[in-house]
Amino acid sequence: MHCKDRTGRRVEGGEGQDRFLQRLYGARVGRACVKVLIQPWVSRLGGRVLNSGFSRVGIPRFIEKNKIDMSQYEERHFHSYNDFFMRRIKPEMRPVSMEPTHLIAPCDSRLTVHEITENSRFHIKGTAYTLESLLRDKALARAYDGGTLLLFRLTVDDYHRYCYVDSGEKSKNHWLPGVFHTVNPAAAAVYPIYKENTRCYSFIESENFGRILQMEVGALMVGKIVNYEEAARVARGSEKGRFEFGGSTIVVVLPRRSCVIDADILANSRAGIETKVKYGERIGCKETCCGEDT
Repeated sequence: MHCKDRTGRRVEGGEGQDRFLQRLYGARVGRACVKVLIQPWVSRLGGRVLNSGFSRVGIPRFIEKNKIDMSQYEERHFHSYNDFFMRRIKPEMRPVSMEPTHLIAPCDSRLTVHEITENSRFHIKGTAYTLESLLRDKALARAYDGGTLLLFRLTVDDYHRYCYVDSGEKSKNHWLPGVFHTVNPAAAAVYPIYKENTRCYSFIESENFGRILQMEVGALMVGKIVNYEEAARVARGSEKGRFEFGGSTIVVVLPRRSCVIDADILANSRAGIETKVKYGERIGCKETCCGEDT
């Protein structure tokens, strides 16, 4: 899938990890490797390696390969690769729109917008979901019929901390464990696997957009979701949590007629193009105010 920035220019890169996973899941040898790699002891071992001082040797090459501008980040000594992956950006590099009627992006990512219907399908990390299968809750999914699903896809070179999209009362966290199951290991022409990544979602009874559902989707193997709070009063733009190593995804589900997404993002999504957005920037506005807001 192609990606454009907010000025309409094409954004290069970001597809390498997806191509790797496609090859990994699409071949029998790769699937056999994944079945080993997702074992708890392997994940623990991988976590130890990424948190070790030795893993720092990979940092310079990663910065060079992905053209990361380290002047945007707080200066500090990184103790491990994972420590580097969770680096904190300078606040002035990600100004947050505090206009109450603006919906903001929770993270640096590539955004697509989807209308929610009973038959809608959303592709997240190579798996097709309905909202019901994503939430594992039919009644909850139906409550958002006619609403909007925002899919924020982070690549490994993105800033991997994320924020609240509006102020309000946050619920407790709901965790959905990941699964991996080989459906037909003999078939090589199609994806003969059933996989779901670990997910965590919570609700925000928001001040401006109704009952928002915000979900974090972790990497299948060593990736980890770290959310800071359970039920609490939260503020737009304040840091909600972070991902540890692994490409990740954030899903925001909005009630029907609560928000109008910006025209450039909608046009890109309808054309099958992702839009590059940044933590805290406006991506839409409250429906009742959009006519008077520019």
